[in-house]
Amino acid sequence: MAAQFVANLIRLKQEGFTSDRDVILALTADEEGGTFNGVDWLVKNHKNLIDAEFAVNEGGGGNMRKGKYLTNEVQASEKVFQDFHLEVTNPGGHSSLPVKDNAIYHLAAGLARLAAFDFPVQMNEVTRGYFERSAAVQDDPKMAADMRAVARPTPDAAAAARLSAAVPFYNSLMRTTCVATRLQGGHANNALPQMAGANVNCRILPGVSPASVKDKLVEVLGDPQIKVTFVGEANPSKPSPLRPDVMNAVESLTKQMFPGVVVVPVMSTGATDGLYLRNAEIPTYGIDGTFGDLDDVRAHGKDERVGVKQFYEGLEFQYRLIKMLAGRP
Repeated sequence: MAAQFVANLIRLKQEGFTSDRDVILALTADEEGGTFNGVDWLVKNHKNLIDAEFAVNEGGGGNMRKGKYLTNEVQASEKVFQDFHLEVTNPGGHSSLPVKDNAIYHLAAGLARLAAFDFPVQMNEVTRGYFERSAAVQDDPKMAADMRAVARPTPDAAAAARLSAAVPFYNSLMRTTCVATRLQGGHANNALPQMAGANVNCRILPGVSPASVKDKLVEVLGDPQIKVTFVGEANPSKPSPLRPDVMNAVESLTKQMFPGVVVVPVMSTGATDGLYLRNAEIPTYGIDGTFGDLDDVRAHGKDERVGVKQFYEGLEFQYRLIKMLAGRP
């Protein structure tokens, strides 16, 4: 997307394009940390250089399956990243004299209870819109019906359970999630463990406090010997309002370039640096126009890639979008 933005600004400059508003390009590194030269640093130290009515960022993108283009996403919010450290300590002893009070057993039993737990379903404007619009391009009529059912003012619990079981992404859209990602413990093969620990990574829905998630973890783990502490400090951001000018531009362009594709608002289950802009009162929208295969997602994985055809489509989509949003198409 950075390459697309740069190429398009060069093209606009060569064409002598003029607009009714400034177009600011900010290219930064350290996306999810943002500490040293990322957007967080830029906002704190040079906000005057990027202060804008709104921003276009990564985080959205098009979805296709078996070559068929389905949806074009507009990311308007994202979940909150928060790690928790779980730890059990114990006097230990010699392994030839085992006792039931074992740090590893305490931790393992608590994690088993966490594995069986689901946070409650909580929908918002963005996720309701996602499921309601996505239903229109869903081939499976039963799944389409479930999507519409969870988009109601009161989500249907049975439909939510079926969607959660079928597609991990749908599950993550509907609830806060917490999962064990690392383990440590013990100090010798012939000794009872004096410590057992785990990292639990949570992706928290917008508007849900990290403190309340910690309280729920303590409750679900169900063992006072498991100490739960924050790892770092969460950085929540409020959702961006679905601006009519932005949404209408994306709808219009999608209709022109990708007939039949449905535009859907989306909440990222991961993290983007758009959160720093949102917290700086710059509404931010993840709009890409570059389509990827739903059955071959390689983000942060082996051979991360984008199709050549899809890259150039995204390039043209961004070019037209900049002109529309700048005020002089």
